[in-house]
Amino acid sequence: MKSVYHAADSRGTANHGWLKSRHTFSFGHYYDPKRMGFGTLLVINDDQVIGGQGFGTHPHRDMEIISIPLSSDLAHKDSMGNGSIIKNGDIQVMSAGTGVTHSEMNANADQIVKFLQIWIQPNKAGVTPRYQQISLADLIGKNEFGQVLSPNADDAGV
Repeated sequence: MKSVYHAADSRGTANHGWLKSRHTFSFGHYYDPKRMGFGTLLVINDDQVIGGQGFGTHPHRDMEIISIPLSSDLAHKDSMGNGSIIKNGDIQVMSAGTGVTHSEMNANADQIVKFLQIWIQPNKAGVTPRYQQISLADLIGKNEFGQVLSPNADDAGV
């Protein structure tokens, strides 16, 4: 298998005023036929959202959506009844399955939230939607490797 290297500064960009985003793979208005994901990994967006702004309620279906705040906090609400603050050091996964609506907003009015949003094509379509959030500090120690994500319910992480 041939290795492919993409420098960080070669990613696609978007600037919507309230949102600045760097797209590892084709996403939104950024399209590059050589960057259409990596297997089932479809999206890695490096997002920055100004205070009090964010992604209003919108739908998803049959997608694994992972959010990892790198600084500050995200406020999450969804049609499954979940509402939480995802803090720096947490990882959140939402399996959209048969369909879910949700919003992700900057939880703070006075600072930028920086986070990774990752989309993975599920290994099974049409499942019941679910939500999980954990603190990475509860899972692994500083400067340690550990599993943080798995499709298997009995594995470590979300």
